[in-house]
Amino acid sequence: MNPTIELLKSHRSIRQFTDRKIPDALLRELIRAGQAAATSSHVQAYSVIHVKNPANRETLAELAGGQAYVASASDFLVFCADMKRPTEASERTGANVVRGMTEQLLVASIDTALMAQNVAVAAESEGLGICYIGGIRNNPRAVSDLLRLPEHVYPVFGMCLGYPAVEPDLKPRLPVEAILKVDTYTDDSEQVAAFDEAMQAYYGRRRGGNKDSNWSRNLEPLFDSKLRAHMREFLVERGFEMK
Repeated sequence: MNPTIELLKSHRSIRQFTDRKIPDALLRELIRAGQAAATSSHVQAYSVIHVKNPANRETLAELAGGQAYVASASDFLVFCADMKRPTEASERTGANVVRGMTEQLLVASIDTALMAQNVAVAAESEGLGICYIGGIRNNPRAVSDLLRLPEHVYPVFGMCLGYPAVEPDLKPRLPVEAILKVDTYTDDSEQVAAFDEAMQAYYGRRRGGNKDSNWSRNLEPLFDSKLRAHMREFLVERGFEMK
């Protein structure tokens, strides 16, 4: 297998970092690699906030749910979906710009995710570790205020970057047969059941075997309590009206 595929298959979330700092020149190269990602119609609907102020890092760690590694990682980036720049650029040409469309929200969010994943892969190719921080959306208004985000810009997620202090086990993924469907959508309950068994064994090996769970049970809070019901109202406030 070629090295790129092996790198992609070896991804782990890293939450413990050494004190070694990422050189500024390398960080800029990672962002440049991110910019090389596919982007809808060349819109490039994203901005990245490099949070360097230690006090702001501590605040973001708390806003994200008390995730201390937001403050302790070498660097922390907040990836923002940004429809301000492209709509204003178009408006300056005399275009009759329509804002607040659902498609614009989708384009900006997808562009941001693609760009961030390029950054992640580039970072890992340089021996760095990364951890996405979706907890940024726990308190998106406070995060936006802290980062002074304007209208038509919203924080999608954060990313910790640094040199890994640990090498955690590789977490299993669903079998390809559950994900890759031919011609039509087909039932995958058997593959999910087998994957639950694999995840039960994985959790039994990790952390001294004191976690009794599987993939399906781990999903419960995502569809029960961690719904972030505030996001729709917040997005509308930011100018993403989803018309």
